[in-house]
Amino acid sequence: MTIRTRLTLWFGGILLVSLVVLAGVVHYEWEEQVKRLHVDKQAPEPAWQETGEIVFVYGGITALLLLFGSWWLLRKSLAPIITLTRAAERIHVDNLKERLPSTGSGDELERLTEVFNAMMARLEDSFTRVREFTLHASHELKTPLTVMRAEIETALGEESLTPSQRELFANQLEEIQRLTKIVNSLTFLAKADAGQDALQLDMVHLDELVKDSFSDAQMLGRPHRITVELVACEAILLQADRHRLRQLLLTLTDNAIKFNQPQGRVTMALSRQNGAAVLKISNTGPGVLPEKLPRVFDRFYRGDAAHSSEVDGCGLGLSIAEWIAKAHRGGIQMVSEPDQWTTVIVTLPISRSPSDR
Repeated sequence: MTIRTRLTLWFGGILLVSLVVLAGVVHYEWEEQVKRLHVDKQAPEPAWQETGEIVFVYGGITALLLLFGSWWLLRKSLAPIITLTRAAERIHVDNLKERLPSTGSGDELERLTEVFNAMMARLEDSFTRVREFTLHASHELKTPLTVMRAEIETALGEESLTPSQRELFANQLEEIQRLTKIVNSLTFLAKADAGQDALQLDMVHLDELVKDSFSDAQMLGRPHRITVELVACEAILLQADRHRLRQLLLTLTDNAIKFNQPQGRVTMALSRQNGAAVLKISNTGPGVLPEKLPRVFDRFYRGDAAHSSEVDGCGLGLSIAEWIAKAHRGGIQMVSEPDQWTTVIVTLPISRSPSDR
């Protein structure tokens, strides 16, 4: 049955009930009028008064019945749409397996649900194919890159090479290393998307990892005369994957050094706020324009092309950092004021150690 037919029948039923109630009231008033006329010998009420009572008194009851019935009718009719809307809001790129619930009514909404679920199935299949292609392609690229790197490293060991040849091979080796880094990043993200890269959870002293990262950042910033400061570092113990957190910290500190100005500054701070560990890494780089901030964690997005072309990278570091933060049930965001300070904020939930329980 279509929605149009169902609404027509329901509304027609409400009108029929209202008419029956109104007819019952009129009949009751007519019986009372007859009783007053033949039994009590009272004079009949004027027609206008009788009509006024029916219209303004009993007609009000009928109007309320119609109002309530119409409200109930619209609420019942829109309930499946609200349910479908809430279900659709829960669907995102990482949750393509979810399907909208079937109404079982056989109407237009049921058909719309079937079409939407079929579309979701096609999208899920397309995303799966893309992930599988990325995973297989990156895996297949590792072998030739490894062979090329070994051959060039062997060639660089030849004493008969001229300075120009040695420089050429060194440049080729540098590009191969860059390609290898991109392939490894793609492999990591493809496995993460496919759920094949599970975290190895353990109790980790996050403050120790931050201090190690601070030391690494100082060494990275020294050639560019960039000052790195650790302004706060509270002792925090949480359940996490030590290797992945080190990777996240290395990515963020490396970006803070690379996307900075000569003789700039980098500050790091770790604190405990509302039951979570909050890590802030700020730098005095060129910053990110407000309209570009929502896309900084997109894959291969480089932000400002003018500055990005001068900095080595492939635009996957922040995507990996975002995945690591979310895999730990945390979050990551960036705030920036162009040509002033840019801050990346990582929030991780704190798990109590067994000795604290």
